[in-house]
Amino acid sequence: MADSAPPLSALFSVVIPNWNGAKHLPVCLDALRRQTYPYVEVIIADNASADGSQALLARDYPEVTLVQLPENRGFTGACNVGMMAARGEFVALLNNDTEVDPGWVTAVVDAFARHPEAGMVASKMLLFDRRDHFHTAGDFYTTSGWPGNRGAWQQDAGQYDREEYVFSACGGSAAYRRAMLDQVGLLDDDFFFSMEDVDLGWRAQLAGWKCLYAPSAVVYHHLAATGGITGSYYDGRNAIYILIKDVPGPLWRRYGGRFVRRQAKNALDALHAWRGKAARARLRGMAAGIRAIPRLLGKRRAVQMTRRVSIDYLDSILTRD
Repeated sequence: MADSAPPLSALFSVVIPNWNGAKHLPVCLDALRRQTYPYVEVIIADNASADGSQALLARDYPEVTLVQLPENRGFTGACNVGMMAARGEFVALLNNDTEVDPGWVTAVVDAFARHPEAGMVASKMLLFDRRDHFHTAGDFYTTSGWPGNRGAWQQDAGQYDREEYVFSACGGSAAYRRAMLDQVGLLDDDFFFSMEDVDLGWRAQLAGWKCLYAPSAVVYHHLAATGGITGSYYDGRNAIYILIKDVPGPLWRRYGGRFVRRQAKNALDALHAWRGKAARARLRGMAAGIRAIPRLLGKRRAVQMTRRVSIDYLDSILTRD
C-alpha cells in the first residue's frame, strides 16, 4: 500500500465488513498488504465486535481505517458505512474470511480500464481450503427468479478462464465503479444480509451498466464462516424482495408463472424439512417477504423509473433453468 496520498483517480478502496472476525483478519489484511497495485486504502466497518478486533487492528494494522458502528447493522449497514467513507474511484467489498491473490487489485483495475461500460467486476472466487474448486465465477439470475453462483463447487479445470459478462458480482469480493454507485446508489439496507449484491446488480443492469467477470482477479474464501440459519431466513425473504422490487413488468408477464412455481417449491421443500431449523427459518423469511410487498411497491416504482435498457436485453442476460 502507498505510503503517501495518491491521486483519488488512482485509488482503490477495499471495504471489509467485520463482526467478531478477529481470527480471520490477519490472513485477509496481510494479503492486502502484498498487493502489487500501489494505491490501496483498506477500510474495516466493524459491527460492534466483542472479540478484540479493534485492538488487533490498532496494534498490528495501523494503516487500516476503522469505522466503528455502535451496533450490528448487518452486512449491508456495515458495507454502506464503509463505502461512504471510501475515497477511491473504485470500491470493492471484501469478506473478512478471504485471502486475495497479490495481483487481485491490479487485475480488477485493469478490467475496469479496458471496459468503461462495466460498473461491476466479479472475481474468480475459489474455496480457501480446496483451492482448485469454485465458490463463484460471477453470479447469475434465472428465469425462475433465483440467483446463484456460477461454477459453485466445481473443480477448476479452466472452464471459467474466459473474461466475459455476467449478471452480477458476489458481494464477498465485488468491485464497483464509483460513478455507477453515484448513479444507482449503495446497497439496500432493507436486505441486511444475503442477495443485497444481486439487488445492486439488478439496479445497475437496469441503468445500463454491465458486470465483467475477470478470471485473473483471484480470491480464496472460507465459506463456512457465514450463512447458516440466518442465511436461510434472509435467502427466503430477500428473493421475494428482488422479485417485487427489481424485476420489470414485462419479465413478470413472460416468467411470472415460473417465479411463483419456484417460490411454491421452496416453501414445499421447507415444509417437508420442517423439523430442521434452517427450513423453518426459510419459511419465516418467505412470510416476511410477502408481508413487505406493499412497502416494496414504492421502491419498485423508483427502481423501474431508472431503466435505460430494453426488456430483450435484460431477458438475454438471464440464465434459463
